[in-house]
Amino acid sequence: MERKLHNRKVLVTGGAGFIGANLIESLLVQDNHVTCLDNFSTGKRHNITSFLDHPNFTLIEGDIREPKDCEKAVHGVEFVFHQAALGSVPRSINDPKTTNDVNITGFLNMLIASRNAGVKRFIYAASSSTYGDHPGLPKVEDKIGRPLSPYAVTKYVNELYADVFSKTYGIETIGLRYFNVFGRKQDPESTYAAVIPKFIDQLLKGQQPTINGKGLHSRDFTYIDNVIQMNQLAALTNNKEAINTVYNVACGDNHNLNQLLQTLIKYLSVYQPAVNNITPIHGPERTGDIPHSLADISKAQTLLGYQPSHSFTEGLKETVDWYWETYGSPQ
Repeated sequence: MERKLHNRKVLVTGGAGFIGANLIESLLVQDNHVTCLDNFSTGKRHNITSFLDHPNFTLIEGDIREPKDCEKAVHGVEFVFHQAALGSVPRSINDPKTTNDVNITGFLNMLIASRNAGVKRFIYAASSSTYGDHPGLPKVEDKIGRPLSPYAVTKYVNELYADVFSKTYGIETIGLRYFNVFGRKQDPESTYAAVIPKFIDQLLKGQQPTINGKGLHSRDFTYIDNVIQMNQLAALTNNKEAINTVYNVACGDNHNLNQLLQTLIKYLSVYQPAVNNITPIHGPERTGDIPHSLADISKAQTLLGYQPSHSFTEGLKETVDWYWETYGSPQ
């Protein structure tokens, strides 16, 4: 990636989370002054430990559900990268109220604080779940269906609020609809862990991964470096047509769960040959899941100059290498 944000004052909400911590790391390398706002409900302190002594890093331990915390965090900031949210479709089904409180009330608090503080641009994590039951593939930004989970409802409401604030108050907003992001620092141990770190963890422990359904559901798995690139391009663009809209953040191809598992086994077997003997368990399909997900990334390519730096297999290989170097064999 050639274009990079440099020497700016930025806020990353949810900065101790998987995406937030990776984004902070890249921003600090580029000599930006970075504030992190996190309440550590899902974010991990070890994700930001290496930043704590950095002269350009400030940690605010606070909650986006508290307006005063939001006001404190945006003080003097030019760009907000709003990553804080309660992710996971199953979590939202089990606890829709907390998901709503964090993802909608917290989002609105951050928008209001950013507007009041004169923030230049508000870049936020949207979600591919917004496409809901729309059957079309690939997914195009202006064609969505009805949400299939409380989580999806909250992420769609985020887009509606951002659009209204742009039109009503003039704050620049850009939403990034993430498609199944994976990579280094993603938590394998959470109850609601994403499929890739969970599979890696189970395989390294000699356990049989559980695949929901027949394993034919497919996703446009997106490596973390592609997501970092899109966040920075969203901050850097001066194209008026590129602002106050939403973008797919993906690779533009998809792979099913069976293919994912076999590729993980292939890469992990280099370190631990015994994983070749592991076969999956097939469980019931998960409530709220869509069968297939595939993004049209032409809008991001045309308006922002986005070109994925990593394909699915390239990203998966780097992810496996990182997990082995970080955790080694847990057996």
